[in-house]
Amino acid sequence: MSQAAKIKELYKKCNIGKDHSESDYFGLVKELVALRKAEGVQWQQAIDQVYALIMDEIICNAGEPVTAVKFGTSGWRGMIGKDLFVRSVSFVTAAIVDLYVALDEEPELGLFLGVTSLDEARKRGCVLGFDNRFGGEILAGAVTEVLVKAGFVVHYAGESTTGVLSAAVLELNAAFSVNLTPSHNPLEYAGFKYNAADAGPAATELTGRITEKARQIIAGAGSPFVALDKPVVSAADRDDVLPFDALGTWKQLVRNNKDIHDVHYDDIMNRFATDTEIVAVIDSVHGASRIHIPALFEGVENDRLIQLRDSSDVTFDGIAPEPSSANMVGVITTLQKRKEPLKVGAIIDPDGDRIRFTDGTVEISMNQFGAMAYHFLHEGKGKKGMVAKTVATSNLANRLAEVFGEETFEPRVGFKEFKPVIGKALVYFEESDGISIIGHTPEKDAYIGLLLALDMVISRRQNLGEYLAEIEKEYGAFYPDRDGLPVSVQGEVLHAALLKLEKYGVGAVVNVGGTEQRITQVIDIDGRKMIFEDGSWLMIRPSGTEPKVRFYVESRTKSGTAALVEAARGMLDEIGLI
Repeated sequence: MSQAAKIKELYKKCNIGKDHSESDYFGLVKELVALRKAEGVQWQQAIDQVYALIMDEIICNAGEPVTAVKFGTSGWRGMIGKDLFVRSVSFVTAAIVDLYVALDEEPELGLFLGVTSLDEARKRGCVLGFDNRFGGEILAGAVTEVLVKAGFVVHYAGESTTGVLSAAVLELNAAFSVNLTPSHNPLEYAGFKYNAADAGPAATELTGRITEKARQIIAGAGSPFVALDKPVVSAADRDDVLPFDALGTWKQLVRNNKDIHDVHYDDIMNRFATDTEIVAVIDSVHGASRIHIPALFEGVENDRLIQLRDSSDVTFDGIAPEPSSANMVGVITTLQKRKEPLKVGAIIDPDGDRIRFTDGTVEISMNQFGAMAYHFLHEGKGKKGMVAKTVATSNLANRLAEVFGEETFEPRVGFKEFKPVIGKALVYFEESDGISIIGHTPEKDAYIGLLLALDMVISRRQNLGEYLAEIEKEYGAFYPDRDGLPVSVQGEVLHAALLKLEKYGVGAVVNVGGTEQRITQVIDIDGRKMIFEDGSWLMIRPSGTEPKVRFYVESRTKSGTAALVEAARGMLDEIGLI
């Protein structure tokens, strides 16, 4: 079959026609990306033509989002063109503006916003950026149009990462930030992250109001700050924004606070540049970090800094662009070919708020690395303080804190839940590969994780896997895992199904790998975490960003993890979710 005939057949299969709403553009993109991988770049023109149709939908869509606007644990996410488009993004931005307009009559909002008046917010302004997702610049233009009309200064970062934009809020003393990103979600997703003046994920008290107000505006209430008859202009082409060096503000924040966290950016980079025994391999998975890595390693001009997947590809070559074992293969393979004895490998998600490590032999997820970072700061650098980790995260950090005589703060999933201990905990991290540290941003940041990893390896003259083995030998080993399953039910129906898990209370017995395990503790602050007599546990909760149920497990033996995974699957099957 000729290429033209194949394209015609695929257009029909994906219902591509005059009506955007009925067209499955991303189904077609995925088919074409698969052909590009199998047959070559001759399919790129066809992919570009589909993206031209998607751009038209982004600009011209005059309807409502297919799925109602909802801010979850890390912002609002939805389909490009179907949920997030110029009109809907403009309305959500107007809902955010409404928070600041309401300040004069509701001063208590200032506790969550970090500003005391609309005038103050306007002058301090908004830090605005986006990751590499298709349509980012035009959606940023829509955000800019609303903010400028409402009288706000816009500090324009362009393509950037979540952690960098968070640092910019602090360094520029901005009132808030907007980052157009769905983080690690697949290629068809767009997203909208809003952080207030503390530079961390917005409090539920704010995101709840944004959700409610945005739905009212979309349903017909409208907003005086949205001019629907005005053509949208790409943010990069506007002359009413203030462009700035976003990564430069990040570097300055780290430098300014080096006495707080004892992570010396310039020293680490100088040591890397001159130490011929270390190599670093960084996989950006085509995301925004690809443009920062060379500047982050400023002055490093050698072959010991290797970037993988550092081109701009909004399709991510068809993969799920997340830190995962499957996506880590390229980093591991590259490291194994290097002669240097010290090896640091990392994979970073598209908006740079998640990172996973390897030394070419051992893969290290944030479950382990977060605990390692705590050990490094507490024991290696002599910093004293608690550790903060989400309830779904490995208990290795709990064990370290117990031995150190320190507290553990263990909230529900979501980086916003760390707000009570910002400035108190040495490290705060979550199992989904997000981390930050004392004196840095209250937002997860892959780059601070990368600095920590380099510091550990260079200072200790020891690879990460060796360091982890040393910690496990002294404090005990923990073997975590996680998985997720798509579900067809959501909302109240899903909640009702998950309530059936309440039968698994303290004292209940669960068959785990052929052995009866008795539940000794239940933590239900976020889903249901069931802890067994031997210290192993499993947890089940609905995803806050995707139509999935997630489950997390941890065994005290290497062989026991798979049995816990099967037990969790069995529970979901029993309540009708598989």
